[in-house]
Amino acid sequence: MVPFPGRAPSQVGFERVELGRILDLYGRMVAAGQWRDYAMDFTRDYAVFAAFRRAAERPQARIEKRPALRVRQGMWTLFGEHGQVLKRGHELAGVLAPVERRLLRSVAD
Repeated sequence: MVPFPGRAPSQVGFERVELGRILDLYGRMVAAGQWRDYAMDFTRDYAVFAAFRRAAERPQARIEKRPALRVRQGMWTLFGEHGQVLKRGHELAGVLAPVERRLLRSVAD
């Protein structure tokens, strides 16, 4: 999201490259039969992409971007189905790695 010149952004969003990478992974997981639905949420403090196996369930994976944590543990966090933190980091590619590995394992089976 690009704020109006001279104003701070009112909410956190994904940049085009970030969203492209997330949606690419989502598409491959859909093709593998792992995910069927997704949701996005944008607030003042964070942006979330949640992927669901079925629409009526909890998200199987949740990718969260919190720019306030950029200098500490990294602004990217991957949460599992039960809310556990699976991976944190400064780079989106590293945070998505556990899901990529799971995708490769499911394709190999």
